[in-house]
Amino acid sequence: MELTVLGVSFALLLLIGVPVAFAIGLASVLTIVVAGLPVAVVFQKMVGGMQIFSFLAIPFFIFAGELMLHGGVAQRIVRFANSLVGHVRGGLGMSNVVGCTIFGGVAGSPVADVSAMGSVMIPLMKKEGYDTDYAVNVTTHASLVGALMPTSHNLILYTLATAGLASVNVLNMILACIIPAVILTVMNLLAAYGVAIKRGYPTRGAFAGWGEVGSSFIAALPGMLVVVIILVGILSGVFTATESAATAVLWALLVTILVYRSLSWRDFIASCAKACKTTGVVLFLIGISAAFAYFLALYEVPQRTGDLMSSITQNPWLIFLMVNVLLFVLGTFLDMAPTLLICTPIFLPICQKFGMDPSQFGVMILLNCALGLNTPPVGTTQFVGCAIGRISVSEVMRSIWPFYGALLACLMLVTYVPAFSLWLPNMILAK
Repeated sequence: MELTVLGVSFALLLLIGVPVAFAIGLASVLTIVVAGLPVAVVFQKMVGGMQIFSFLAIPFFIFAGELMLHGGVAQRIVRFANSLVGHVRGGLGMSNVVGCTIFGGVAGSPVADVSAMGSVMIPLMKKEGYDTDYAVNVTTHASLVGALMPTSHNLILYTLATAGLASVNVLNMILACIIPAVILTVMNLLAAYGVAIKRGYPTRGAFAGWGEVGSSFIAALPGMLVVVIILVGILSGVFTATESAATAVLWALLVTILVYRSLSWRDFIASCAKACKTTGVVLFLIGISAAFAYFLALYEVPQRTGDLMSSITQNPWLIFLMVNVLLFVLGTFLDMAPTLLICTPIFLPICQKFGMDPSQFGVMILLNCALGLNTPPVGTTQFVGCAIGRISVSEVMRSIWPFYGALLACLMLVTYVPAFSLWLPNMILAK
C-alpha cells in the first residue's frame, strides 16, 4: 500500500504540473502518513541528505560556469572554432559543435552552454543562410557534451547519488567521461556535416590560415585552461575534487576580470544571483530526493524492479536496453538532477547485478539525462535554443533525427562497450 501511494501520488502530481521537487516531497509526506510514521522523518532525511562536505563542489562549479557565461569567454571560443573548421561545407555548423564542446568543458552545464553559444551562433547561422531548425538542433545537441565534462556539477551529483551503493569517486567519473565526450563530439560533427551536405549549405571561403588559428587559440586559452587545471590538480594530488571547484571559481574571476576585462559589476551580480538560485534548487532537490530514496530502500524498490526485469529475461544486453528505455522515458518528464538522484538507487544495483561497472553506468545515465534535456515535455536545452532561434519546438522536432541518431549511437557504444568508459580510468588509476 505504501509503495503504491508513493508511486501513484508522485506520478499524479507530475501530471498535473506540480514542480518535481514539490512532487517528490508531497509524495514522501503522503507515504509517511499512510505508513503511520512521524512526519519528522522526511525533514530528518532532507537535512541529512544535504549535510555532506562534498556538496560544496556543486555551488562552486555552478558559480564558475556563470562567471564564464557572463564574462565573454564564449565569443573567443567561437572565433577559435571558426578559424579551425569554419571553412568546410556547413562550416558554421561544424564551428558550432566545436565551440559548444569547448565551452561545455568550461561551464559544465548544457543549459549555460546553449544560452551562451546559442546567443552567438544561432543568429549568426541564420544571417549566413542556414535554416533555423538546423542552427537550433546543432547548438542544443552539441551543448549536451557539457554534461560529461570535468566541470559538470551533474557528474558530482551522480557520485553522491551512489553513496551506500558503490564506491565511485569524482576523479574516476571525470576520467570515465572523457572518451565518451570525444565520441559524442565526433558523432555531432558527422550529423552536422551530413545534414549540411544534404541541404547544400555552402562553404565560407578558404581556410584562414594557421596564424589565425594560433592567435584565436591563444585568445581563448585562458578560459579553456580551467579544465586542464582541474584535471592536473586532482591527478597530481594538489587539491581534492571539492577544492578544484573553488579553484575553478578563482580562475574564472582571474580570467574574466584581469585577463579579458569583460566581467562588469552588473555581470558579476547577475552571476552571483543565478548561481545562488541554481544552487538552492539543486540542494533542495538533493534533500528532498534523500527522503524519497529512503522510501525506495525501505520498500525494496530496486530489488523488486530487478526481480521483475529478471523474470522477463536474463540476457544482460536486454536488461541494459530496458534500463535505457526506462531512463529515457523518465528523462522526458524529469530534469537532469532529479533523474540522477531518483533513478540511480533504483537502476544501478540492477545493472551491477548483470555486470556493469558503476562508472560505466554513470556515463550511461548522464547520456540518458542529456537526451532528456533535448526531448519535450521538459527539454530544457531545447526550449532555450528554440527561444533564441524564435522557432517552435514542433518545427525543430521534424528534423532532429540525425542528431538524435548521433546521441543514441554514442549511448549504445557506452552501454555495450565498457572499454569506452573504463579504459582511461583503469589505465591512469591502476595501482
